[in-house]
Amino acid sequence: MNFKKLSMLCCVLMVAGMTAYAQSDITGKWKTTLAGPQGEMELTFNYKVDNGTLTGTIASQMGEIPLENGKVEANKFSYDFAVQDMTISHAGELISEDELKVVSQRGEMKLTRVKE
Repeated sequence: MNFKKLSMLCCVLMVAGMTAYAQSDITGKWKTTLAGPQGEMELTFNYKVDNGTLTGTIASQMGEIPLENGKVEANKFSYDFAVQDMTISHAGELISEDELKVVSQRGEMKLTRVKE
């Protein structure tokens, strides 16, 4: 195989891999632990993506909250949730198959995929 064909094959494989990563699905269960005044609290995020719309819940030992206004575009996503008459907006990014970064006005969280 000559160098030109080998170079073209490498480019095609690289673009195919990037396309698969960009279209990765965040559907599933994710967890994180937050430090608070009363100690650590584990949060479980249940995400479901359908045609660019993100739905799901955030659960803790205190209960469950539904996501609102969820959107997904490539490896980035956003949603809101309401707590005690306050809406908190979140923006996130798929870092790897098993890791998300989520940012809100309250700070940044790293979420880890739960393998079931």
